[in-house]
Amino acid sequence: MRDKISSGQKIARKITHLSKKAGEGVVEHAQENIIDRFSHIRRVRLLILEWSLLVIAIIILSVTQAYWYSNSYATQTYKDGGTYTEATIGEINSLNPLFASTNSEKALSKLLFSSLSSPDYSGHSGLDLAKSIKTDASGKVWTVRLKDNLKWSDGEPLTNEDVIFTVNLIKNPLLTCNYESNVSGVNVSEDAEKNLVFTLSAASTYFSSALDFPILPKHILENVSPELILENNFSSKPTVSSGPFAYNATQAIGNLGEKSVYLVANGNYYKGRPLIDSFVIHAFTSTDDIVNALNSGTVTASGDLTAGDAKKVTSNNLLEFQSSLNYGVFAFFNTSTSLADKNLRKALQQGINMNEVRSILNGEQPLDFPLTENQIKIEELPTLPKLDTNTAKKTIKTILDGNQELKEQGLVIATIQSGFLPEIAEKLAAQIRSLGISADVTVYDSTQDFNLNVLSTRAYDILVYEVGLGADPDVFAYYHSSEASSTGHNLSNYRNSVVSDLVLSARSTMNYALRAKKYEKFLAYFVEDVPALGIYQSNLNYFVNKNVRTFSLENKLVTATDRFSDVVRWGIETIAKNRTP
Repeated sequence: MRDKISSGQKIARKITHLSKKAGEGVVEHAQENIIDRFSHIRRVRLLILEWSLLVIAIIILSVTQAYWYSNSYATQTYKDGGTYTEATIGEINSLNPLFASTNSEKALSKLLFSSLSSPDYSGHSGLDLAKSIKTDASGKVWTVRLKDNLKWSDGEPLTNEDVIFTVNLIKNPLLTCNYESNVSGVNVSEDAEKNLVFTLSAASTYFSSALDFPILPKHILENVSPELILENNFSSKPTVSSGPFAYNATQAIGNLGEKSVYLVANGNYYKGRPLIDSFVIHAFTSTDDIVNALNSGTVTASGDLTAGDAKKVTSNNLLEFQSSLNYGVFAFFNTSTSLADKNLRKALQQGINMNEVRSILNGEQPLDFPLTENQIKIEELPTLPKLDTNTAKKTIKTILDGNQELKEQGLVIATIQSGFLPEIAEKLAAQIRSLGISADVTVYDSTQDFNLNVLSTRAYDILVYEVGLGADPDVFAYYHSSEASSTGHNLSNYRNSVVSDLVLSARSTMNYALRAKKYEKFLAYFVEDVPALGIYQSNLNYFVNKNVRTFSLENKLVTATDRFSDVVRWGIETIAKNRTP
């Protein structure tokens, strides 16, 4: 036992000795190769600094390259979600699209309900719920086939029965709505191949555009009497929709007619569910309130500001888009008053400096004729008379010498409080006064009273007014003699049998080239007879938050609500996605 202990102690002492010796060696080595060499650093400090900076630069470049490489294969895109709030002007009294009259109601109609046809991206009549729209050689029989598997927002099928129900409802004499002229003299039925067949009383090459009326749900309204449709609960809280959004709720704000209507994405919409989860139409009663809402950021966008109001928008978070509409502003000459004298109308045409009248415009395009290039191509437009104030003054003086009433009373110019119209009317009046005729301007609010007491009675000599030109060059409503009545749209009371035959024949001519020739002749009469002076084509002034995606400016809009045609792709929220190299 003692021998074993003694042997173990010897080994332990040996290990301790070796460890001590090794430790001394390490210390000696560190002293010689590290500590003693610290003094050398001073001689190579510049070299060390250079190498350190080089290493840092390499690290920064590597990180930058990795970040750039990552971003070069990533993109910001819009994702599902978010709420888009649009400010509109006008009260909301009904959500039934057949009765939409204010801008707010028209916007809701477009968002909630689809039609058989709708203007496409080119500004011409296109397809909506319809898969195809065709006519026979006569232009009197039109065949429409619906898209497959159409559904209402509640999941019920949208079928031919809904279309037939809607057409018959619009035609019912117990119901007065905005689309009576679309289906006047039209019968609709279903054929053996499940097509809708529309039979017209007169040929029309433009009937596809007339199919742009909202379709209502038969399964909801078939048991409601037509005269009670407007008062029915559906008109205030539509339970189903066929458009990109469905109704959710209405909130009244104050007691002055201001409201917000909340919509939710329609998962059964035939174009697919919109990216935006919810859409809010905030209906204001004044454009000043819209301006304040835009500047404060409480709304996402608005397309209802006039050019004058647009100047008040000061927020840096907004972008302004301008898109031309198929609307035109004209000075309509009432041919039932002193302006029945064609020589007087021609003298005004010759003596009014239109460049001066248009000088206040801000991006709007001049419009000389009641047709646009996008509607139809006219090979040779008529030449407008050159400005000649001296000749115009002489003619007018001769007319005044023989017309004491005109000399004493002058001309009455009427317009409404909207956009440039009052300023245009004043510019026009100043030009007329410079030619030797007194002229007074009366500016009205755009109300039902104006329609009844001014438009219907034609209580003006000259009306400065904006009218819709439509997707097609159909000028029947404004220049056919049959429309020169208190219920018609011929605001000039213009009667010319040759012109009436031309515009009626043009709408029934299926051959494009021949139809264009007829409109070319009509424009020649328009310049010669001077029922109106063209002033400018209207624009949509759209203000929108710079961080959202809204309608494509590539789309040619016919009406302001056509901006919603691609609303399924509008976006609020973004996400970064990698792209495949």
